[in-house]
Amino acid sequence: MSEKRSTFPLPLSSVTGPAGRKPAAPAPVATPQTATQNARSNSQPPAPRGPAYVGAAPGGPGKAPAQPQPQQTLARSDQMATEAPRRAMAARVARQGVKDGQVLAALETVPRHLFIEQAMYAQAYTDVSLPIGHNQTISQPYIVGRMIELLKGRGPLRRVLEIGTGCGYQAAVLSCVAQEVYSIERIKPLHELAKSNLRPLRIANLRLQYGDGMLGLSQVAPFDGIILAAAGLEVPRALLEQMAIGARLVAPVGAQVQHLQRIIRTGTSEWTSETLESCHFVPLRPGTV
Repeated sequence: MSEKRSTFPLPLSSVTGPAGRKPAAPAPVATPQTATQNARSNSQPPAPRGPAYVGAAPGGPGKAPAQPQPQQTLARSDQMATEAPRRAMAARVARQGVKDGQVLAALETVPRHLFIEQAMYAQAYTDVSLPIGHNQTISQPYIVGRMIELLKGRGPLRRVLEIGTGCGYQAAVLSCVAQEVYSIERIKPLHELAKSNLRPLRIANLRLQYGDGMLGLSQVAPFDGIILAAAGLEVPRALLEQMAIGARLVAPVGAQVQHLQRIIRTGTSEWTSETLESCHFVPLRPGTV
């Protein structure tokens, strides 16, 4: 990386400043494959370091862009450690219906096992949600890919807000397809866990915030996309107001029975929505703990 920072993730104040100023024009999309060592040093398995995909072109599962641009050359043995499971996972998600090549490349790139406990490594690249503590889960790879594909649509994503950082996995995937990613977590220990998980990946275009996700981040709005990793009975009004005109919001909605909902802002006071497939998420809650 061309610039060394003393802390990671970047604090929100680094882009808002004391007067709540907007971020400067975004740099090219960064990807999470820039770490030189695995924060969770262990022998099973070594941490994967796949190619860094910058602006991946559409294509089938497991296809890298024509000109991948890794930010740092890493040891071949480290790169290859879990390349096959990651590629197989992306191919499976494609068979389940996710077609966007950039999203599939991001799933293939981000090392999911870095975001779960070592005891569950054998399940890291299976299509299941897994516990991460505090009655929360890391979402299954398919639903991560599906929601990001719905969020992305056909156009590029500049500024994205994620509600519910959890362990940080989905935020890392988002960082591969959006120019700026902001992620809020209301549970302090999970916020710290995400920082720990993401630190070795040194993702330049991702900022984490501890706070009430139902309030959004008005100081850096509007957003081109908002994605929720928890289900409410309805989408909070504050989040709808922080969408740019033409922006998309993807969220699970419901209590016992939940469905993905995609909302598009079509005007100053106008939104359209569509209800999609069934899903299951932890409940969306206000406040911080």
